[in-house]
Amino acid sequence: MTVSDLAGAVWRKSSHSGGGNDCVELVVSRSGAAVRDSKNTESGHLAFADVEWAEFLNEVKGGVLRTR
Repeated sequence: MTVSDLAGAVWRKSSHSGGGNDCVELVVSRSGAAVRDSKNTESGHLAFADVEWAEFLNEVKGGVLRTR
């Protein structure tokens, strides 16, 4: 995913974000996905190519990555 992919993108807040200040926002496109901190949107984002995003989701769903 490139910066141009994010031009005009509609970010959405995670449904798993808590009630405090631990929220993330997500945008998904044909070329991948990006994640950013919802309370500090100007600080940048993490971008994933489509294959990387699919691998990340599989690891989360498979229990390899867990939240605290």
